[in-house]
Amino acid sequence: MSHSASLPDHALSTPLSTAIPPLAANPGTGHQRIPAILVLEDGRSFPGYSYGATGETFGEAVFQTGMSGYQETLTDPSYHRQVVVATAPHIGNTGWNDEDDESKRIWVAGYVIRDAARIPSSWRSRRSLDAELKAQGIVGIAGVDTRALTRHLREQGAMQVGISTTELDPQKLLVRVRQQPSMIGAHLADDVTVTDTAVVPAVGEKRFTVAAIDLGIKTMTPHRMAERGIETHVLPSTASYDDLRAIGADGVFFSNGPGDPAAAEIQVDLLREALADDLPFFGICFGNQVFGRALGLGTYKLTYGHHGINQPVMDLGTRKVEITAHNHGFAVDAPIGEDIDTPYGTARVSHVDLNDNVVEGLELKDDQGKLKAFSVQYHPEAAAGPHDAAYLFDRFVQLLSDAKGGN
Repeated sequence: MSHSASLPDHALSTPLSTAIPPLAANPGTGHQRIPAILVLEDGRSFPGYSYGATGETFGEAVFQTGMSGYQETLTDPSYHRQVVVATAPHIGNTGWNDEDDESKRIWVAGYVIRDAARIPSSWRSRRSLDAELKAQGIVGIAGVDTRALTRHLREQGAMQVGISTTELDPQKLLVRVRQQPSMIGAHLADDVTVTDTAVVPAVGEKRFTVAAIDLGIKTMTPHRMAERGIETHVLPSTASYDDLRAIGADGVFFSNGPGDPAAAEIQVDLLREALADDLPFFGICFGNQVFGRALGLGTYKLTYGHHGINQPVMDLGTRKVEITAHNHGFAVDAPIGEDIDTPYGTARVSHVDLNDNVVEGLELKDDQGKLKAFSVQYHPEAAAGPHDAAYLFDRFVQLLSDAKGGN
């Protein structure tokens, strides 16, 4: 039976009582497909077949809307403990290379796709995506109606999910799905941070030294700083202000990362020390949320978050609209268009998402109106694009220069 386009979405997934039918051989390989199942915590389930490692995995289900850049997505530490649903219908056609990783490993808890490419077609590919997922033990599922799944997550919100090739009874898998911990209250930065300080030297003449607090930093971020003459010391998430002083930091950077910013108390305290000492600050994503909490603002969980490389954001200072890369499930709660008094100066929302008016950036100025610190909720390092927000690294360089008297 073929499904009509007029059928409702719920008709396209498998109810809990429906058994998974046997699957045909994988085209072009001759190998029998291994059945798999995906079960959401609200009881909805989707059949498919194994893609990547066999076994089972659990995490928070989120959908990612990028049409390209799956390698950068999978190796982004911000996706720790999340099962990523690719909305692009065809995945794996560019394979996997050895240059585009954003960290040393794949961080997603699981991967969900609709149509798996049979063979990679990029000259840069060294192996298939399926092979890399297997090598790193990442359980995935293919053949899923990802459009129906995405629409369900948009309507019901991000939720816990399980994928299994070993337990194909949806009722039994559902029990374990509902036992998984929530992202609310989760402190995950310590899981993904470096254990020892790593130094990324400046390209060409060194102009500044920056302490980058690794809350889940992506490789491209210190590279963007290095291009601008910044020597970046990537410090563990538990770094103290004495650690910043020890390296002679001209400024401090807080990276992207996973988890609930309300649980990042150590990082909030560190940033407050830096702001009280007038140390120039730049934050990205999780760093933006920590900045908000350091200023006395609240944060909250978004219904389904922003995950993709196509979000329109307006810089309220320039009124310019940028197409930006996002990966966040939490946001800062701040009034738009109003000055906010803080112990460190006057704060203001600097960027907003044009899709839903979510706060996408903050700035802090002193009593004379001079910029002291700023942050954005999205990822301007542009891996895997777009490049609209690269100017923010130049803004940080200008902030560092002003703090050193224009040198």
